[in-house]
Amino acid sequence: MTGKSSLISNAFEVFLNEAPEQAAAWNALVQNLSLASALDKKTSALAYLAVLAALGMENGIPFHVHSAKQSGATRDEVISAVLLGLPAAGHAVTRVLPSAVTAYDTD
Repeated sequence: MTGKSSLISNAFEVFLNEAPEQAAAWNALVQNLSLASALDKKTSALAYLAVLAALGMENGIPFHVHSAKQSGATRDEVISAVLLGLPAAGHAVTRVLPSAVTAYDTD
């Protein structure tokens, strides 16, 4: 497995480096939302993958697949999460499936 920072998209890496105050505020928000959630880490990670897939945000898939796997998600659970939005979002979710499978298998 490569370092976790290699899973971060170039766009997010630029955000972290070029706008550190805003990035710190963003990270605090994300942490606080996580603390306020009634979902366990694995369920939350899988739900987040479903949202990313529905929005077609492929850049975030490797990082969040890693998080889901670290939280105990199986390969089949990751695939199911990516495809969860298929009825509502359509086949657009399948565009991120290759990234998700590759990220899981190379983690």
